[in-house]
Amino acid sequence: MALKRAVLHRKNALFYRTRHGTQVGDLFMSLIHTCQLCGTNSFDYLIELQRHAQELAANPAEWMPWNYDKTIERARV
Repeated sequence: MALKRAVLHRKNALFYRTRHGTQVGDLFMSLIHTCQLCGTNSFDYLIELQRHAQELAANPAEWMPWNYDKTIERARV
């Protein structure tokens, strides 16, 4: 499945207009795939990153897809 996703992304990347657009697309595809491997909803994850931007900037290691839900739980308590 991961190989299929990489091939599809490579095909779609042919239509990016700029090199910067390609880099952004690669970043988001990598992030989305990492979320899927961790069993995390990528849409919910990105929303939480935006909601907690200051905390994310202060301690990015706590906001990785595989442990951000524990960080959110600690913040609620």
